[in-house]
Amino acid sequence: MISYSKIESASATAHKKLDELIDLLDDNRMDQEARTALQRRFNDAVERSNSLDSFKAFRIISDSDELSRADIADNLELLLSQHELDSKMSKRYLVLENMRLVVQMVISLTMVGLGFGMIIMPAPPYFEMFTLFYLNANDGVTLMDVISLLVVFTGVYLLISSFIKLGKK
Repeated sequence: MISYSKIESASATAHKKLDELIDLLDDNRMDQEARTALQRRFNDAVERSNSLDSFKAFRIISDSDELSRADIADNLELLLSQHELDSKMSKRYLVLENMRLVVQMVISLTMVGLGFGMIIMPAPPYFEMFTLFYLNANDGVTLMDVISLLVVFTGVYLLISSFIKLGKK
C-alpha cells in the first residue's frame, strides 16, 4: 500500500536538493546562455519524470495481488490526485509498449532463425569437438547442437510471451 510518509519523504528529499541547487546558482556567476540551457535541462527532466513515474505508480497498484478492492480504490484515488494523466501521455505509453512487443517479436524470430541455421549449417571441426551422444560412428549430437536448441527454445519462449502479452491487451 502506498503511504503518505513515503510520498512526503520523497518530496522532502526533492525540496532539499532543489534548495541546494538554488544555493549553488546564487553563488555561481553564469551567463544567460548557461542559465537558459540549465533551465531547459531541468524542465526536460521534470517532464520525463512526470510522464514515466505516473505510469509506474499505476502499474504498482495493478500488479499487487494482496490488496483488497477497497485498498486498490483508495490507492488509485490517491494516485489520480497526484498525477495528471491525459490522452496524449496514455497514447505515448501505449505506442511505446506496442513497440517494445514488436521488437521482442523480431528478436525472438531472429533467435529462432539463428538457432535453426546453427543446426542445419555444418560447423567447423573445432566447434564439433564435443559429441555428447553418438548416433553412429561418424555422427551424433554435439555440444553445438545443444547450444543451438537452447537458442531456438529461448526464441520460442520470447515469441510466445510476447503473443500472450499482446493478447492481454
